[in-house]
Amino acid sequence: GPRVRFGPSPTGFLHLGGLRTALYNYIFAKKHQGTFILRVEDTDQNRVVPGAAEGIEDMLNWAGIPPDESPGRGGPAGPYVQSQRLELYGRAGAALLAGGAAYRCFCSPRRLQLLRGAALRSQQTPRYDNRCRHLTPAEVAQKLSQGLDFVIRFRLEKGVEPFQDLVYGWNKHEVAEVEGDPVILKGDGFPTYHLANVVDDHYMGITHVLRGTEWLASTSKHLLLYKAFGWEPPQFGHLPLLLNRDGGKLSKRQGDIFLERFARDGFLPEALLDIITNCGSGFTEKQMGRTLEELISQFEVGKITTHSALLDLEALPEFNRIHLTRHIENPGLRQKLVRELQGLVELVYGDQQVDPDVLEKEYVERVLLLRKGHISLLKNLVSSDYSYLWVRPSVSRQQLQTISAEVDEIGKLVLGLMARQAAGLTVEELNKDLRSLQKQTRETKYSSMMQLLRLVLSGRQHGPSVAEMMVTLGAEEVCGRIHRALSS
Repeated sequence: GPRVRFGPSPTGFLHLGGLRTALYNYIFAKKHQGTFILRVEDTDQNRVVPGAAEGIEDMLNWAGIPPDESPGRGGPAGPYVQSQRLELYGRAGAALLAGGAAYRCFCSPRRLQLLRGAALRSQQTPRYDNRCRHLTPAEVAQKLSQGLDFVIRFRLEKGVEPFQDLVYGWNKHEVAEVEGDPVILKGDGFPTYHLANVVDDHYMGITHVLRGTEWLASTSKHLLLYKAFGWEPPQFGHLPLLLNRDGGKLSKRQGDIFLERFARDGFLPEALLDIITNCGSGFTEKQMGRTLEELISQFEVGKITTHSALLDLEALPEFNRIHLTRHIENPGLRQKLVRELQGLVELVYGDQQVDPDVLEKEYVERVLLLRKGHISLLKNLVSSDYSYLWVRPSVSRQQLQTISAEVDEIGKLVLGLMARQAAGLTVEELNKDLRSLQKQTRETKYSSMMQLLRLVLSGRQHGPSVAEMMVTLGAEEVCGRIHRALSS
């Protein structure tokens, strides 16, 4: 099967754009019984953030798209970290030097700076003038004997072959006409992206490169490197950019596109995978609520279009609501949510008197089943509107009597109603029943009766409707709270 790779730089957190590139690679591999590889591209050592590489792998695991081979898992083509493969790039550079496809460049940083300044002043794109390409072997030997520093540059030849991109179709960029010969090995022995990704894709047996469209213009340069090495290149497919709803770049500044944030805020990974493929292309149909299995079965690389994908993050809660509902309906996934919700309740209400029964699995599970479809995040259930579920009110008889003298009568009426209705409580039915109960009191107005019941059930003056609270608490808990209030 195919071998594909996701090659992030460990310069920070994994964000939605990176997740989407990883996801397309993962789906392509799984669709065709292939292998998905995580390779850490840390050759720009100045920008490496400690712990970032592990963080990226953790987030792929969290998102449910774990790599088959990676720094964490190992594999037959390792090491999977570029800074541990320097010897390989050195040998590759030496081979290109020996074959005349590359040369040593002795230009000082100062000279390159001056070239750059001159170009910018005359409104040109800065490019190296290929001066060292023309040094004779004797001149090279003399400079080496003086101990001068050098980098290795690759000779860009004119007349590139067109290549067929899986997304963009036939393509070619005459790189030699618009740029100078690129550095492939720096003075410190570290490769640049161009050399490292070609060498690694070859030795890791990569068959298909699916990467962001920002690399499309460099592909002709990479193909020249393959040709110079005499290697068979992989197939390339460039993925259109992921942009904001308004067409701007996703802002990393606000930190609101990093996976860590979504995980911390309690979004389900499935909702993220769903929304970033929903705004893109490559799938036979578009509907919210697709699982990873559905994404894999519907994926067709030929269906990826070239226009940018616009991401509407405001729709994420709605995506999450659909996936959360699916999790609640699935008995296995539901148990995990029960444990998570128990943890949230203890976290948020731990310092208030949470009754042990309130944390019982059966009760928590019932709450989930009854509120499914109404909540977009699990943590909505520990918001103040839902505090009545977790903290049993302590209301005195005196408080209730200031609202209505008929406390006992109302209590008995509602207890009777609960006994009759226990099995199928619905908000609509209860609203009707409560209206008719009120007619059986002597002098209590409907609004006072509701105020009284709300206080008995939640200890608060405001919040969801009384009928909604009754349905969510369930008959047994409602009766318990009424008995407690009446006997206090």
